[in-house]
Parts: sequence; structure tokens; C-alpha cells
Amino acid sequence: MTKFKFPTAFTILFVLIAVVAALTWIVPAGEYAREMSEEMGRMAPVPGSYSGVEANPQGIVDVILAPFQGFYAAIDVSLFVLIIGGFLMVVTKTGAIDAGIGGLLAKLKGREQWMIPIMMIAFAAGGTSYGMAEESLAFYALLIPVFIRAGYDSLTAVAVIMLGAGIGTLGSTFNPFATVIASDGAGIPFTDGLMLRAAILGTSLLAGIIFVMRYAAKVKADPSASLIASRTEENRAHFLSDSEDGAMPELTGVRKLILVLFGLSFAIMIYGVVSLGWWMDEMSGLFLVMSIVVWFVGKFAEETRMDEGTFVETFVDGARDLLGVALIIGVARGVVVIMDAGKITDTILFSAEGMISGLSEFMFINVMFGIQFLMSFLVPSSSGLAALSMPVMAPLADFAGVGRELVVTAYQSANGLVNLFNPTFAVVMGGLAIGRVPYDRWLRFVGPLVLILAVIIAVFLSAGAMLG
Repeated sequence: MTKFKFPTAFTILFVLIAVVAALTWIVPAGEYAREMSEEMGRMAPVPGSYSGVEANPQGIVDVILAPFQGFYAAIDVSLFVLIIGGFLMVVTKTGAIDAGIGGLLAKLKGREQWMIPIMMIAFAAGGTSYGMAEESLAFYALLIPVFIRAGYDSLTAVAVIMLGAGIGTLGSTFNPFATVIASDGAGIPFTDGLMLRAAILGTSLLAGIIFVMRYAAKVKADPSASLIASRTEENRAHFLSDSEDGAMPELTGVRKLILVLFGLSFAIMIYGVVSLGWWMDEMSGLFLVMSIVVWFVGKFAEETRMDEGTFVETFVDGARDLLGVALIIGVARGVVVIMDAGKITDTILFSAEGMISGLSEFMFINVMFGIQFLMSFLVPSSSGLAALSMPVMAPLADFAGVGRELVVTAYQSANGLVNLFNPTFAVVMGGLAIGRVPYDRWLRFVGPLVLILAVIIAVFLSAGAMLG
């Protein structure tokens, strides 16, 4: 009997595109009227304005073209991933990363497990403050070798990054791309509900850290306990570049300087996103420039020196390594392309509006959480879902006797929770592709934690509704 093999990310996404296309033949087409929102800086649906429109069912040709149109829509993210790949390969070629990893492991000898809470808290800080998502893709190739050398698997490293940033976003406190946009759409200050969101963040992050540390401890004690044990040797060969005798490169002065430039690149990126309003173009430009700077600095030592031809070839090889990731990001956007073109997005929103009218406080906020959970599969973008749903959903809280800030919290918690495993979210599929973790294995790993986090969120939302 042939053993079942879970389909690849590309196959999963193509199937989802086809399923959504089929729904456009069944679900009635409709649209809300839209007007420009000064606060949100984009067009927002007008509550009560939904009406049916002429259907635009998506056919075979639309399904075939959707990934290309999704790639056009996501070209900035895809190019960022390619540039990051080139930058990382240039830095890796100098031996600075391996030398730095060797130094880190020497200092943490016997205490490697503390990398997990420290790094998850750091990524959660990025998630809660500015919704760290696509930016996290830059860290996978850096941290995965560290965790593998420490005796863990690549899934552990993926979990630290994806769950750290994801739980931070789930518990956004003043994230401008989620909390602020949603609060503006709800007509309330973003500081309303801040304490409840902080409580959700702290409790969820603690649960996530404990969950990952337990798994990591099992893998280190018994490598066969890894959910990707069959890929252990293959992943070691892919991510590590030890010499045959296992010796690590020497951490010379030039390599130390390259590591400083490496860390500075990410610090500048975070500052640019948070304080200067940077996005993909600026971040891509930053890493392109820093690749050149690293190459130039490397010329000052024999062990890190590259000529111009070797530098360009190395950069292109790094971009080529992440080409599959860039393509996955584009295909993932194709699902949303089909849904919008088929004009069923607003119909789904209108149906949700009817489901929650007239419910008690307890039922209202939990049904709202469930609706936002389901809608997040179709609209994984936190800002996109906020702009789409808040102007319609938030006013319904007034009739249920629930504070609008709870609707904002339910939206961002649900969206963040779904995006820990959402196959239509490019960050999930991209991160798993970089970490060489099959999607089905990730589901097996993260499934129990998702249930735990859902219970935590529901308890806090229910308490807020009943006590409010």
C-alpha cells in the first residue's frame, strides 16, 4: 500500500483557489458602498449599505491567472524575500554567521534552552508594537542554524519566530496596522481596552513559551521525537556549513565587525518600520545596500575577501535559494484575488452581520470572535480585515450592550490566532518553506497550542463582556 503523502504548500494553495472560485458560483454577489475614511486612510464600507450586485463567477481561466495576479499584488514582499536571501548568503559566505554561532553556543553551553523565552519575548515585542509579520522572514535563516547546532530541530526555530511574533500580534497593544486602524474604524481611541489586550498578550505568550520549551526539551533529549525527524540529516546539511572535521570558523575582528553590521541592518529595519513608515521598498533597499557594505568590509581580511564576480554570484545564489518562498507568497495572495473578483467578500461580511444581531453580551462577543476567526482565513491581512469589518461590526456592539473596544480585541485576537497556521497567510507558508517544515507537520505541532490560546482569548473576552 502506498503511504499517503501530504501535498505541498503549492498544491494546498491551488486547491484553495479552486474552492473559492467554486464558491463564487454559489454565494450571491454583493457589495457595501464605500467612502474614504480620513482616520483609516483608505476606503471603508458604509454600515447598512449592502446591496446585491451582478455576479462575477470565476472560471477556469480565472483560477489559472489568480496566482499571477496574486504575485503582482505581492511583488513587493516577494522581492524583499529575494533580497534578504542575497544578503544572508553574502554574510554567510564570509563565515561570520558560523563563527558567531560558535561563540554563542560556547557561552550558552548547558543553558541553550534560555534562547527560547528570550527570543520569543523579543519577537512578541515586535508583534505587539507594529505587527511584525513579513519582516520576520529575514530572521529564519539566521536563527535556524543556531537552534540546530544547539541540539534542536528547525521546527523549534520556526516556532520561536512564528509563534513569538504571531502571539505578539495576537495581543497587539498599540500596533498601528491592527489596533489603531481597527479602533479608528470602530470610532474609539486605541487606548480603550489596552489592559485587556495586555493581559491576553502576557498569558498567551507564557503559554506559548512553555509549549515550545517542552517540545524543544523532548527533541534535545531524543532527536527521534522531532516531528520532522526524517529530515534531520537533510536539514543539517542544508543549514550548516561546518568543515569536515566539525571545526567552526574563527571569530576574527573583521567577522565581528560583519556581525555588528548584520545586527545593525535589522535594528535599522525595525526603526524604519516603526518610526519612519518604511515598508517593503525601503527595507529591500536597506538590505541591498548592507550587502554591498558587508562585501566591502570583508575585503580587509583574507578569510572574508570576495572579488566583485564572486560577490554578485553569491548574492544571486542566495536569492535563488528563496525563489520558492517568493512564489508561495504570490500564490497565497491568489485566494484573496479570486474572492474579491467574484464579489463575495462583502456578502460573507453581510451574513456575519446578520448572525450577531440581538445576542446577549456573552454570546455576542464569542460569536464575534468566531466570525472574525473565519473571516481571517479569507482576509489574512490585519489592516485589510480591520478596514473591511470594523465599520460594520463595531456599531453592533452598542445594541448588545458591549463596549466597542471588545470588538476590536476580538478581531485582532482572532486574526492573530488564525495567522499562526493560516495557509493563505504568506508569512506562514514562507516561514515554513525557509525552515523546511512541511505544513502538515506544523499543523500537528501548533494545533494543541491554538486550542489553548483560543480558550485563553475566549475567557478574557467573556470576562470583559460580562464585567463591562
